[in-house]
Amino acid sequence: MRSGSEEPVPLHEEFIYCCGAATHVLKCGPWKDLSKDESKNLPRLLFMIIPGNPGLAGYYRTFIQALYCGLNQQYPVWVVSHAGHCKPPSGMEMIEDTDIKELEDVFGLNGQVEHKLNFLRKNVSKDIKLVLIAHSIGCYITLEMMKRATELQVLRSVLLFPTIERMAQSPQGKLMTPLLCKLRYALYMPVYLLSFLPEGVKASLVRFALRGMKTCDESSITTSINLFSVDCIANILYMASQEMMKVVERDSTTIKKNLKKLIFYYGTGDSWCPQHYYDEIKMDFPDGDIRLCEKGLRHAFVLDASKEMAAMITDWLQDDLTKL
Repeated sequence: MRSGSEEPVPLHEEFIYCCGAATHVLKCGPWKDLSKDESKNLPRLLFMIIPGNPGLAGYYRTFIQALYCGLNQQYPVWVVSHAGHCKPPSGMEMIEDTDIKELEDVFGLNGQVEHKLNFLRKNVSKDIKLVLIAHSIGCYITLEMMKRATELQVLRSVLLFPTIERMAQSPQGKLMTPLLCKLRYALYMPVYLLSFLPEGVKASLVRFALRGMKTCDESSITTSINLFSVDCIANILYMASQEMMKVVERDSTTIKKNLKKLIFYYGTGDSWCPQHYYDEIKMDFPDGDIRLCEKGLRHAFVLDASKEMAAMITDWLQDDLTKL
């Protein structure tokens, strides 16, 4: 299903307010507006990416471009940042200046679920089917979306490195929970001081932090500069602290109801969702499409394996797409 075209991939970028919070949207393909029911040119299907944390759309730029090309440029592929995780452009505030409070605690975990549902209701026609591709905590958000909005026409949900249970008990969770829940405010001052550095110096620091990788996606480096913003870091760490407290039990009821729509992809050395989580869900749902990575991909696959992951997903979905 991969396109051999070398033409530039059409990519549209927007900064909008959703639920009153700054939101970054990247859209692959010529379809910029999917909300008009009367349009005869609406696609039948939208691929929507629900990011992990940090939920910056820019991390998925290469991924959505590769996925769009792998789908022969037949369907739009969008990624929507988490509320408040992006640094707004000049002239735009993190919170919309309005008397109407659209959603309480929009930066929290529950708020991020409602944020994605609100985005779909306002920007995507109800007639369009969805393929939801979620990463890390985005998998928890996606299951919550399917639970709360059963009217969504979800063809498939692909859950990559799914942090959907016992986050605080995972190896990485045990390390990070005290920091996120008790000490996160101590991180704000060094981030504030670093925010005054020139952009070139920030980029050099990011490259130094990622120096251990053989190949690193260039868009990941430019996107990571957002992490020098105190407002962004505050929202990212706040959401992460809620993840440690709220993502406890796996929602097996929602999984059972939607099992035929779900694809799970677990890592072999993933310290956020260790392999015994895979073993247990595989045992509980033997008929589910639950896969274990054989390629050694890291949890943060967007840093160096976006194209490889996109190629796998297009292969997984071939049968679904031929039936449309």
